[in-house]
Amino acid sequence: MVIKMKKARNELLQFLAGLAMLVVGLFIFSQKVMVSSGFFGYGFRLGGFHMSNGLIMVPFIIGVVWMFASEGSFASKAFTVAGVLIIIAAVIMTTNISLVHITLFEWILILVLIFGGAGLLARIFFAGRQVTEDRQQDRDRQQLEDTSARVRAIEDELEHMKRENKK
Repeated sequence: MVIKMKKARNELLQFLAGLAMLVVGLFIFSQKVMVSSGFFGYGFRLGGFHMSNGLIMVPFIIGVVWMFASEGSFASKAFTVAGVLIIIAAVIMTTNISLVHITLFEWILILVLIFGGAGLLARIFFAGRQVTEDRQQDRDRQQLEDTSARVRAIEDELEHMKRENKK
C-alpha cells in the first residue's frame, strides 16, 4: 500500500493572498496609466471610410426617428443599436492609453503583484482537478488490489479443492 504525504496548505489563505496581490497590483497599475481621448479632432475611420464627429451621430438619430415613426419595428431597433455601436466603437478607437513615467522597481513590483496574484488564484482554481484525478487514481489502484486479492483467493481455493480431490 502506497501512502502519499501531501504538504498541508491553507487554500483559503492562498486564495485571499492571491486576490489581495492581484487587486493591489491592478490598483497601482491603474494609478500609473494615463487615458486620453482624441475624439474631438479626428473623427471615425473604418477602413477607407471616414466619418467626422458629427456624422457619427447620424445613424443613431435616423434609428431613433425611424423607431418612433414605425412604432418600434425590428429593423428600426436594429438600426438604432447599430448607431449606438458605431458611437461606442468611435470612442474606443480614439482612446489613447499610456504609462506615466515610472521606475523599473515600480514596474517590476506591479508585474509581480499582478501575475503572482493571478498565479496563486490559478493554483487554487485548478487544484481541485488535480485532487479529483489523484482520488480517481487511488480508487483505481484500490480496485486493482481488491481484484488481485479476489483472484488470489480463488486460486487458493482451487488449489485446496485439487488437493482434496487427490486424496
